[in-house]
This record gives sequence, structure tokens and C-alpha cells, in this order.
Amino acid sequence: MRNVGIVQPESAARRRLFLAAAVVACGTVVTGLAFQRDSKGAWVGLLDEHPAIEYATRPPRDRIAGLNRALDAGQASLTFEPQTGYLRSVLRALQVPVESQMLVLSRTGVQRLVTSPANPRALYYNDAVAVGFIRGSPFLELVAHDPEQGAVFYTINQRDTPRPAFSRQTACLTCHVAATTLEVPGFMTRSLRTAPDGTLKLRLGSHHVDHRTPIAQRWGGWFVTGRHGRMPHLGNVVTNAADVPVSLVPGGALNARTLDGAVDLSGYLSGHSDVVALAVFDHQTRALNLLTRLAWEARVAAHEGTPVDSPMVNELVTDLVDYLLFVDEAPLDGGLRGGSGFAEWFSAQGVRDAQGRSLHQLDLDTRLLRYPCSYTIYSPAFEALPPPVKIAVFRRLQQVLSGAGGAPKYARLSASDRQAVREILRATRPDAVQIIH
Repeated sequence: MRNVGIVQPESAARRRLFLAAAVVACGTVVTGLAFQRDSKGAWVGLLDEHPAIEYATRPPRDRIAGLNRALDAGQASLTFEPQTGYLRSVLRALQVPVESQMLVLSRTGVQRLVTSPANPRALYYNDAVAVGFIRGSPFLELVAHDPEQGAVFYTINQRDTPRPAFSRQTACLTCHVAATTLEVPGFMTRSLRTAPDGTLKLRLGSHHVDHRTPIAQRWGGWFVTGRHGRMPHLGNVVTNAADVPVSLVPGGALNARTLDGAVDLSGYLSGHSDVVALAVFDHQTRALNLLTRLAWEARVAAHEGTPVDSPMVNELVTDLVDYLLFVDEAPLDGGLRGGSGFAEWFSAQGVRDAQGRSLHQLDLDTRLLRYPCSYTIYSPAFEALPPPVKIAVFRRLQQVLSGAGGAPKYARLSASDRQAVREILRATRPDAVQIIH
């Protein structure tokens, strides 16, 4: 995918700083709208500041914003606990399962100074919210996926107060608007080498992870529990002064059933950093970013009076459909098996057809899902796509699922898989019935 019609340097955050510096250097106050158009009136500025987007000023409609409104109106409450503060209560209010716990051992994130292999950052998530907890830290970190605006970032102070509230944060955009998030406020998952204290060894390389990334390149800087057969990964290790990986798990870094002896997890809600939870999260992050970028490009096109089926939008539709159908998924060799209960929780989610089939059903032997189509097709972000774009996505899905995709890469979708996905979508997405057959 390429950027068309929008001036984008290395990252939107860098572009934002450049624009601010230019205004100061000129000694002139100009409107953002005027400043970010060229002499012919074409938009050349930041996508998130376009009048059709207005990321920073439009009221968010994500789940955390909704909970905040309920707290303010006295319609909801949060309970503070001595060791974990508001964590358990927040997870319950946002319907985030404890079983989703993943543990980050690298010194990354806004609270990197209090994160380490000895005091990892725990992440919990569902299909629209992620919550970060670090033992002894002053606040919880949260990110919610707004149906229209993409990732929105929040914190809540970890001190007992009569009226707890979430505060929206914008500094997170410095990292979370970048090429890896498709230049929209989004989620990102990285795999990288770390020193024994958790500091990054970037000279040894890093990987931005999604379901296309081979397992052998995933989870550097993370703890990993569960079975993964013959597949190696980069988790559960630190790299010593000689750049040699050293396992933090006494029994070895691979296929670790437990983190006993690797880290003291007293004060955390679970002893797991579940391999299945990690794999599902790897998939979900890029799917949500793709949905955001596609919706934004379509809204900009409509605002500018240009055809919604522009080359950029059409390319994004193809990228999204390929990703939804796991066309380039890295294969699993030997399968994944978690131990936290996440796989069971996840498989119980979602809608089912008359045969009991669901896009939340896991495979975990040779691929992530039993039926190769992403459950994010039911997400609020997908529902928020402009109607012409949603129709374009369904048409592209029909084209690929009917066997007319036109590229060798689609051959990996078997005839039985194509038929099953078509049948499930027709049964569970009434708006697709007239297009997918």
C-alpha cells in the first residue's frame, strides 16, 4: 500500500513537529486548514487533521469514552483494590478477560522506567480495548479503538478517589502514528532484543508483528507461556553483553508451561503470558489499523468531492480483504496451545450460523482460525465504513471467495474454506447476502 495525495514523511509525528516549527519560524498565526493545503487548494497536510477527520477535536465514541460518561453521570462505579488498584474493576467494566494477559519484559511504552523483566507490563485486551498494568506504577494505560477515529489513548490514576475518571492522552501519538500503523492512530506490536535490564538492543534488529510474521521472528521482549511445538520464537530471553540470548525461564525459553523461577508475578492477575492470546493480538492490531485507514481515506475523498473508488481506496480494499482472509498468514508448524483459558474464552465469542460455525473458532494446528476470515468483520470499525466502501469490501470478498481473485496467492484458500466462509458470512451478515453468494 502506498500513500496517495497526502504528503507523508517518515511519520506523521515528525511531520506534525515540522509544521509547528514552520509556523513559529514564520512568526505568523495561520489556520491549520489554510496551512495544510497547497496553492491549488489540495490537501497536503496530516491525515488526522483533515476536516473530514479532526481526530483531536471530535468527541470519541469508543468504549472507554462511554464508560467515562457513565462514571461522570453516576451510572457506573469502579472499585479500588490494594495491590492492583482499579485494574480488576476496569477489566470487568470493559468486558476484558483476565485470561488475555500478555507480559512485556522490554522497557517500552510510556512507563518504560518502571518496566523490566523483573517487573513486566501486563496487557489485557478484547476486540476493541487494551489495558496496561505495571506493578507499583502510578496509572493504568488504556487504548480503545474508536469506530471512526481509530486508536484513542487514556490513563487512569492508580489512587483511591471518590470519582475516578479516565484522561485522554495525545503524547502517545508520537509513536502510535507511523508507517507501521498505516499513518493513522493505531495499535502496534513489536519484537526486539533486550538487555538483561530490559533496555532495547535495537542494533540487533526489530520486527513489527502481525499474522504474516513468522513465529520465529515474534515475541522478542515478551514472556510467552504455552506450547508451540517445533516453532522457535524470540520470547522469554534477554541478550547478554556478548549478544548471546539467555533464557529467563529455568527449563528453557521454548514451550514454557509456567513462568515459575523466571519472574515474581505476585500482584498480577494471572501467571500466564498466553501464546494464543499473543497470536490473536498479533492478527487484530493490523486489521483494526487497516479498517481505520480505509475509512479515513474514503471520508477524505467524499469531503474533497473526489470519487470514493479512488486508486488509494481500491488498493486499501484489496489490502483489507487479503488480510481479512489471511492470504499471507505465516503457517503454524506443530500448533499452538495456551494454558490461561484464553482460547476457550475467545472461541465462545461471536455469532454462529445454523450449523454452529463461527469466525471466532480457532484452529491453532496449521493456522490461527478454523475458518480463514477475520472476526473483525463484525467490529464497530467495520460497521462504521461508509456504505459504498463496505459494499466494495463485500464485492472483493465475493470475487476472491468465488475463485476469481486472479492471483496465485489465493490458491491457498481451499474450495471448502471458501464455501464455508461464504456460508457463514451470508448467515451472520445480512447486509452481505445480496453480494456474497
